[in-house]
Amino acid sequence: MDNLYRLLNIMKTLRDPERGCLWDQQQTFASIVPYTIEEVYEVADSIDQQDYSQLKNELGDLLLQIVYYTQMAREQNLFNFDDVAKSISDKLVRRHPQVFDDQLNAKVADWEELKQTERAEKSQYENNSLLSDIPMVMPQLLRAKKIQKCVATVGFDWQEVKEVLHKVEEELVEVKEVMNAQDQASELKQARLEEELGDLLFSVVNLSRHLKVDAEEALRKGNGKFIRRFEHLENKLAAQGKELKKCDLEEMETAWENAKLEVG
Repeated sequence: MDNLYRLLNIMKTLRDPERGCLWDQQQTFASIVPYTIEEVYEVADSIDQQDYSQLKNELGDLLLQIVYYTQMAREQNLFNFDDVAKSISDKLVRRHPQVFDDQLNAKVADWEELKQTERAEKSQYENNSLLSDIPMVMPQLLRAKKIQKCVATVGFDWQEVKEVLHKVEEELVEVKEVMNAQDQASELKQARLEEELGDLLFSVVNLSRHLKVDAEEALRKGNGKFIRRFEHLENKLAAQGKELKKCDLEEMETAWENAKLEVG
């Protein structure tokens, strides 16, 4: 705990109006958000690489974001780090009564039911929709999954995977219909394409959820696989003395197929 207090004091000093760091003094809640999101992805990347030494560093960077927000909040008399720790501690105890409440005799609590109770306790002026807790700034694949899981708790969900697959196929047909339409102004057509592709992507996320595959993780690995193959393609062509942008599509396709065989 000594190092936590040290970190809190370091941040307090960095934000000090007289002797702090000018850059740190100028930051706001909003300006720090992009760094926070970046740090979360760097944590995920360290875990994916199984680089646990680096994970320690990345978790430190992520903790710094929390310390940053709480110091700014403290300066505005909103809350402090202890309030944040208390809030999450209280929530964990409240949501795990089967662990922390001996009177329940290890009765398993319904997580979503507890969340709904918490929503009901919020101000009557707040949006208490089932979906109101889902942040706009989440990666949209992850957000789609969270939306779907949330509505599934009240029975708004497909019962079988084949129904979801049929929906994906249906949405793909609708994309093709818009693509092939000849009687629409270009701006209207583009707007409809965006809408139908959004429906298709949402359905694909739903399919992945029913198949118990995380869409965000699957796409991240798909991106990684493409990068590995493309870098292999670049290296192969360079070894042959060929410049990528001067190669024709047939040469690149051949190199691509070889990359699929050689790097997986």
